[in-house]
Amino acid sequence: MHYKAIIFDMDGTIVDTEHIWHQATSHLIARRGIKLDAQQEADLHHKLSGKGTLDCCAIIKELTGIEEDIADMAQEKTIIANDLYAQGLQFIVGFLEFHAKVVDRDLKIGLATNANDHTLGITQKALNLEKLFGVHMYNISHVNNVYKPNPAIYLHAAKQLGIEPEYCIAIEDSASGIKAARDAGMYCIGINTSKKPERLAESHQIINHYNEIDLATILRRNKG
Repeated sequence: MHYKAIIFDMDGTIVDTEHIWHQATSHLIARRGIKLDAQQEADLHHKLSGKGTLDCCAIIKELTGIEEDIADMAQEKTIIANDLYAQGLQFIVGFLEFHAKVVDRDLKIGLATNANDHTLGITQKALNLEKLFGVHMYNISHVNNVYKPNPAIYLHAAKQLGIEPEYCIAIEDSASGIKAARDAGMYCIGINTSKKPERLAESHQIINHYNEIDLATILRRNKG
């Protein structure tokens, strides 16, 4: 097998945003006069990792007893996060250098994210993602708002790239994203940006930094 494309997740994989969503969750809860201790916050953030906003808010509601509509909570959390996004975004260290190596290998490149249109738009504007991915930036609006761990977004990205999923490499930072990529039939690299490698246990390879990916070896090992 010879891989022909690499598809990246966005939040926590190419863009340093996990802290933003953690803050948005904390603000959402604090606005309702609920106080969590450090362990409760850590447990909650672990449960929310990699999940879509609606699923996150359903978990928050269940664990805190907030009596509000989940969709309303999700909308509020997204507004909070978008305000935080506007304060400054940056790429994960090493991503741009790795992206350049992928381009040199003449591999196709795509983005597959659980983000909604607005969040993707803010990120694209702040970091000029179009320069890196062209038109191949796909989010949940492309798959009827079906979130990872469902493989729909990865299957859609592969189809748009014109590459069968088994010829694609996915790079992810969460358990739900890894499941989505693997269920799509892709080779999945888990990047440990959260410093919690247990989240990445189901990936084919775990890395702490992009410079640990030996792209030449991966491609050579899977030829034929």
